[in-house]
Amino acid sequence: MTFAKPDTSGRQRATLADVAARAGVSRALASLAIRDAPGPSAASREAVLRAATELNYRPDPAAQLLRLHRSRMLGVVFDPRDPFHADLLEEIYPAAERCGYDVVLGARVPTRPEQRAVEALVGSRCEALLLVGTEAGPAQLRTLGGRLPIAVVGGRGDNAGVDGVRTRDQMGAQAAVDLLADLGHRRIRLVDGGRHPGAAERRRGYRAAMRRHGLAADIVAGDHTEDSGVRAARDLLDGTDGITAVLASNDRCAVGVLDTLLRAGVDVPAEVSVVGYDDSRLTRLTHIDLTTVAQDADRMARLAVEAVVQRLEGDTDNPPRDILLDPQLVVRGTTGPVSTSLKKTAAARTEWSKS
Repeated sequence: MTFAKPDTSGRQRATLADVAARAGVSRALASLAIRDAPGPSAASREAVLRAATELNYRPDPAAQLLRLHRSRMLGVVFDPRDPFHADLLEEIYPAAERCGYDVVLGARVPTRPEQRAVEALVGSRCEALLLVGTEAGPAQLRTLGGRLPIAVVGGRGDNAGVDGVRTRDQMGAQAAVDLLADLGHRRIRLVDGGRHPGAAERRRGYRAAMRRHGLAADIVAGDHTEDSGVRAARDLLDGTDGITAVLASNDRCAVGVLDTLLRAGVDVPAEVSVVGYDDSRLTRLTHIDLTTVAQDADRMARLAVEAVVQRLEGDTDNPPRDILLDPQLVVRGTTGPVSTSLKKTAAARTEWSKS
């Protein structure tokens, strides 16, 4: 494209951000259009080029030279055991491609801690990192954010100087309790998520909703694994405390609860209702059909990618962002009205205690 001659009137030179604002697109999309890179639609590309001409925008030759030596790779640290992380990855790839970047994965597993995955990605010349469900503290995030752009996916980052995209988890947990209370449940147990991302907010939401309904909180220790759900269900089967509904801190935990109850002969939801959190692909399987609180994986992935790309493309002056998305309650087959008779559950508990 041919740009207009330099403006010698003394006015401040137009920036790419100015072009993006006039064209009504993101800065990342404007950059792609200016560079004639794949991604923007024909209409968006035309709007950007028209805005560039009107503003007398001239690309910075030094910045163009730097781009020639860039890797244009985004690193993603994730837990391959978590189905919701897989959902996010499915959306991260196209979001990165639309911005002209490729994706490099770094798995976090018990035999390979997050720090090693991070260092491997940085060593592979990744220009920015997306940390999915990170358990890194503010001090660690601040140090890492001083090296390259960071977006925390599923947690807060602005308190550590980096961007974050997360769900209003307190609102989501409250919606789950409201559903169960409206169905007549009065003994609703939360299987806690411990120190996992989002767990503290979900715990606060549960407590607040239980108080609002005049119900006593009942929280058992757990985490975001199937094993913690199994342990919680076994405790329920061994007890005589009349629990009729279980809210798990995530879907993996809820599936552990559900599987254990069904194997013990408990009718879900006629005798015990079960609710998860995430709306991962696991919950939609017909034999699981789990009621859950949905996080918008598509928007979370897209906004996280755009956050780091904007930093890479020059948006370094704006403060770190805490991007909050609303959850959505998805009602499926594991919740129903409280049963007037729990004889079958009591019998199942008796059989369980004998095994």
